[in-house]
Amino acid sequence: MWSYRKRIDGDLVRWRDAGWITPEGEAAIRRDLEKGVRTLGLANALAILAAVLIGFAVMSFVAANWQVMPRLLRIGMLFAALWASYGLAGVLARRGMSGFANAAILLGVGIFGGAIMLISQMYHMDGNPADALLLWAAGALLAGVGLRSNPSLAFAMILVVYWGISEAMRLDRVFWPFLLPWAVVSAAFYWQRWRPGLHLSGLALMGFVVSLGYRLNDGHAHGLVAVIGLGLMAASIAGERLKPELPALWSGSFNYGLAIALAGLWALQFFEDPTLDIFMLLAVLALALLIAAIFWGFHAGNRGALWIGYAGFSIEILAIYVKTIGSLLNNALFFLVAGLIVSALAAIAYKLHARGQPQAATS
Repeated sequence: MWSYRKRIDGDLVRWRDAGWITPEGEAAIRRDLEKGVRTLGLANALAILAAVLIGFAVMSFVAANWQVMPRLLRIGMLFAALWASYGLAGVLARRGMSGFANAAILLGVGIFGGAIMLISQMYHMDGNPADALLLWAAGALLAGVGLRSNPSLAFAMILVVYWGISEAMRLDRVFWPFLLPWAVVSAAFYWQRWRPGLHLSGLALMGFVVSLGYRLNDGHAHGLVAVIGLGLMAASIAGERLKPELPALWSGSFNYGLAIALAGLWALQFFEDPTLDIFMLLAVLALALLIAAIFWGFHAGNRGALWIGYAGFSIEILAIYVKTIGSLLNNALFFLVAGLIVSALAAIAYKLHARGQPQAATS
């Protein structure tokens, strides 16, 4: 809905400028859109919450009466509730109530997960509990793809991430198999053209890459993480030059690469306990990267890079102050040099902007 709102906002301005709609018509359309967002958006959100609560209620009821029911009745109740949820989703979808249909699908996915746990308990199935999570994620993935349910796919990604974290902690090493189900769910997000899902995939992969710094080389591989982030940023800039028709892909990958590089640099500064000279060098590199990201954000119109750059610069400066608070002279010198550098960059940016104004006016 949010991406649709952004697209229709631009279309309305273009249609009004072209004379296709009147200002009064544009205002009426915007009021209708706002009304739909307030009412239908709230209803869909409440339906999702209701599905979660009902799913827990079903599982709690069955679990509470589990021992007094015959096995056949137990299995029958679980499968009946599961298929009733998917049947209800089909009815709601045919009536155009897509939000409520997604809630019913999510309810069915929740009942499927509860059925896995309860049936394995009933037949005393031994094994790795994380495997049940992966099976649950597979069911959510099938429901999401087969029924075109984005919330179900998002839940599948959450289960995959939880599965990967559980296995990594159990094995106490990098759990590379996580990448396979992550890629499958990410492909489903791309197939359904769901941008929030792709961002969810990006966050999951970013967390995995950052965790490499704490798992590889006895927990001292943060330099590798920073290099991976820088490489992703460079690839995004190159991709934007070669394939400019995919701006969302390149801007998103640039932002995730920036976050990964910063995570590696911050770990090198504040977790590795470097000497003061190395620390100051890393701090300068981090600040230079953030300033470059801000410039690139302005150049490419990448608001995400701007926000990460501004926030990261503030956090970096504050962290440097806390880290070196015992050396007031070094603090003063560092902040003076950093302030002069940023002031010079601001002056250069202003001159470039002023020089570009006459060119824009004459073109």
